Amino acid sequence: MKPEQNPLVDKYLLDGCMRCKYGATPDCKVNRWKEELKLLRKIVLETGLKEEIKWGAPVYTHNGKNIVSVGALKESANIGFFKGVLLADKQKLLQQQGSLQSDRIIKFTNKADIALVKDVLKSYVSEAIAIEESGKKVIFKKNPEPIPDELNQAFDLDSVFKDAFHALTPSKQRGYIIHFSQPKQTQTRIGRIEKCKPQILDGIGLND
Repeated sequence: MKPEQNPLVDKYLLDGCMRCKYGATPDCKVNRWKEELKLLRKIVLETGLKEEIKWGAPVYTHNGKNIVSVGALKESANIGFFKGVLLADKQKLLQQQGSLQSDRIIKFTNKADIALVKDVLKSYVSEAIAIEESGKKVIFKKNPEPIPDELNQAFDLDSVFKDAFHALTPSKQRGYIIHFSQPKQTQTRIGRIEKCKPQILDGIGLND
């Protein structure tokens, strides 16, 4: 039986996620990795997961639970595992993306590398499904990073920016908070905030 494909994913492969100004243009990061994304999509569909679009990108679910995603960063095409931190990762393929506690991704820059680990990817997906079915949970650290004063000041000056920041997923907010808090100098922190403002207003995470 042919795996069921979602037409919205076909649109994603043509136009991208449409969450930034580069959507449906030659500069969209999806364009650069279109063939790699198509191959990753094919591999994941062969595992029997349901194909959906969430947050503008392909997400594959089992009994309504998010298992994996397929998407593009500027420098790679990726398959992401929502509870990747719980996978055994015997082949040592998984990478942490930014400050995300649960998610793990595997990055690819060509189709040949994907083809080499096709069966491994399927086994990882099967393990991810089994983890979800077992009910095993990721234990998250609660609010480990305080919001820096410079970010609160930026919120006070710009309510639109404040609303856009709080509309981000908790993991994306945490990524930015860590990024803004790292410099010791106030001016450097302010500079980082100003530099990231446009992508926050566009709903984009630090490592998207």
